[in-house]
Amino acid sequence: MKQLMIITSYFPPEIGAASNRIYHLAEGLKNDYDVSVVTPLPNYPTGKIFKVYQGKFSATTIENGIKINRLWIYASVSKNKFLRLIAMLSYSFSLIWFFMWHKIPDKVIVQSPPLLVSFTCMFFLRSKKRKLILNVSDLWPSAGLELGALKEGFAYNMLKKLEAFNYKKADLILGQSNEILTHVKTITTKPQLFLYRNFPEIELPKLIEKPASNGKIKMVYAGLLGVAQGIHKLCNEIDYETIEFHIYGSGAEEEAIKNLIASKKDLPLYFHGRVNRDELHKVLLTYDLTIIPLLNRIYGSVPSKIFEYAKLGLPMLYFGGGEGEDLIKKNSLGWVANEGNYDDLNTVLKSISAQYLNLELKTAIQDTASIQFDFKKQLTALKAVI
Repeated sequence: MKQLMIITSYFPPEIGAASNRIYHLAEGLKNDYDVSVVTPLPNYPTGKIFKVYQGKFSATTIENGIKINRLWIYASVSKNKFLRLIAMLSYSFSLIWFFMWHKIPDKVIVQSPPLLVSFTCMFFLRSKKRKLILNVSDLWPSAGLELGALKEGFAYNMLKKLEAFNYKKADLILGQSNEILTHVKTITTKPQLFLYRNFPEIELPKLIEKPASNGKIKMVYAGLLGVAQGIHKLCNEIDYETIEFHIYGSGAEEEAIKNLIASKKDLPLYFHGRVNRDELHKVLLTYDLTIIPLLNRIYGSVPSKIFEYAKLGLPMLYFGGGEGEDLIKKNSLGWVANEGNYDDLNTVLKSISAQYLNLELKTAIQDTASIQFDFKKQLTALKAVI
């Protein structure tokens, strides 16, 4: 069986869209390839090496028939740019060391961003005999500029050069959105391009009629509590007249959200912490509506939650603009509020009738997902181009 290596900065047991996406990709390819994964020791999103891996320089395991090589990293989620750079450099150095002592297959899939890590792979692994496949999930550094995490200047310009180098050295680029592929074409026409959405491979749950609530819509957010999602601001801005708001997850804004709830006990606002993915899927089935927010519209970004929640039959309120908004409208997955406009968000919330969030709507969403967001169909098309 031919070998294929996936190099990523995120992988289970870490949570989040990036780790889930790469996990499903590895699982999907293992029947056709001898798949191995290279990833850091688990540390995201806490910024600390998970307890079971603490004190280790590296770890190699076989999990579900896939060889996982976990390498040392200086773990940090600090907002200090220097510490973040040290963290990325540490994993890059670990990768170089790994490349020196291991035979690298002729097919390699590299996750980007982080740009510095993907640059390390594209630079050291480039070879006429090797097919380098770049899996682009976000458009850094431009996304960083839109988020306010980066400013134009020397560092930004250097990152733009790394980005261009990565694209030009790739033989095949997998983009999670059409906007990403359009952007790549403005830089280079060399690599083959393939739209590879973040479709999850999950069993469609059986939907049941939910008992009538107290009249209020039970709205849920589940995921990372980071700057990009803006959940703390959302908690302050939404009108609770027709809803109660439940939050699951962890991240940089977690403490601020807990403090807000403690200071405003009269609000129907609840924080449930972090739960594993299987448990979360069961919990989400008990809610009427989910909200998918982005603090700022990020070109190229399409939250993978759209595809996951659709398969759970969960109606969505999308508040982030861009291609994600188009997907919600095109596939009738729920409602859309104008990005960044909290007045419009509250108007949309008030327009949603609790009676409409019924089994019929949820079944229709799930049926659409089973056809339009078919992981196996997409994977078969991907195998043909790999």
